[in-house]
Amino acid sequence: MATAATRSNPHPHILVFPYPAQGHMLALLDLTHQLALHGLTITILVTPKNLPFLSPLLSSHPSSITPLVFPFPSHPLIPPGVEHVKDVGNCKLEDPLFNWFNSQSNPPVAIISDFFLGWTQHLATRLQIPRLAFFSTRAFLVSVFDYIWNNVEKVKCLSEVEFGHLPGSPVFKQEHLPSLFKLYKRSDPDWEFVKDGLLANTKSWGYVLNSFDALEGEYVQWLKTHVAHDRVFNVGPLSLIGPDVSDRGNSGSSSDLNDQVMTWLNQCPDGSVVYVCFGSQKLLRKEQMEALASGLEKSDTRFIWVVKPGTTQQHVEGFGVVPDGFEQRNAGQGLVVKGWAPQALILNHKAVGGFLSHCGWNSVSEAIVGGVMMLAWPMEADQFVNARLLVDDMGVGVRVCEGADSVPNSDELGRVISEAMTEGGGMKTKAKDLKEKAFAAVSHGGSSMNDLVRFVKELGQLGS
Repeated sequence: MATAATRSNPHPHILVFPYPAQGHMLALLDLTHQLALHGLTITILVTPKNLPFLSPLLSSHPSSITPLVFPFPSHPLIPPGVEHVKDVGNCKLEDPLFNWFNSQSNPPVAIISDFFLGWTQHLATRLQIPRLAFFSTRAFLVSVFDYIWNNVEKVKCLSEVEFGHLPGSPVFKQEHLPSLFKLYKRSDPDWEFVKDGLLANTKSWGYVLNSFDALEGEYVQWLKTHVAHDRVFNVGPLSLIGPDVSDRGNSGSSSDLNDQVMTWLNQCPDGSVVYVCFGSQKLLRKEQMEALASGLEKSDTRFIWVVKPGTTQQHVEGFGVVPDGFEQRNAGQGLVVKGWAPQALILNHKAVGGFLSHCGWNSVSEAIVGGVMMLAWPMEADQFVNARLLVDDMGVGVRVCEGADSVPNSDELGRVISEAMTEGGGMKTKAKDLKEKAFAAVSHGGSSMNDLVRFVKELGQLGS
């Protein structure tokens, strides 16, 4: 008779498949780090362009993590050399992966793949192994996706969508639903592929979420009831348990910038700096740049503003261009960083008290871990849903603008930044409290750490 020890495979081989966009990759790489620490053998599928993001992981786990480099499939909607979102990691990889799997002497016993890669459910079925859907975002969004993609025609007709079946019965304007849904075109083969992939997530063997129970435990419980099993693992914030945060998201900048930013912050009073960044993809147009620059100036608040560089043509059109003279006038008050910045390090610095953000989930998680309040400017994707959580539900933020094309009133923006940074004591206190809960979740015996241990145990029982 088999004992528990012989039934469990101590080093199961897992195929990890991140979606090749930075906001999705980072959290799954953090999870992969933890799986390696727990003794699993991992093959991680990566495109050539994104291989540098794996450097910290591969140097930490040279013997247990192997990259599998596949070129990103060509697609008529994607210019060569671009690896991007809707033009979604598509199923031209299915046959090459099937063949790779069958060539292995010790093939993977499970696939963990991003929720944008729902087609891998079909691959897992062909291979007769379990697939786990990894959500780089929160449990609430999973339940929203489940409803809207299963009720497309009904939801498309509504100006406001009520989720009466969910805890709290939240209501969202149609335009605040995730962008993928708003862009969906019925009968378009590319969009039908996206829809089918997202619906396939509901058939996955398990769910892994980058959130924690103190933030939204009620939605995790709803999800377990909805899928009728408890293979729902809420293991975040993953940024807290990934490799070294100092280079998080950096694929090759020098440490000189870190030193410059940290030196500047060290000279600022505690909680006095607002950090401004809109993620790795969003580029503000000329009018937005001018309004934001003017608002920062009028706020009379210290700031670090990270400006994403665009193409030469975008620069000519004013996208991402800091107004002339702004940096010189504000040399004592602020710091403009062009390109990548060490966001996790900045948000954890005691001088930083607020984060003006698009409310992408990675940024939200890193703000929670840093204990800073949010100045929310949601633009697209899941950002309106996240802003609702921060501002209305948790009380750790305030809205400063809404929409990808909106141009804030600079006087109003300056006033809101100034008031939040000088008088937002309640928000700052709640943000510090949320930070403590996040750290507790990933500590020994905490909800996320318990789920991680449970997850590893489930994986260990596969293929043995």
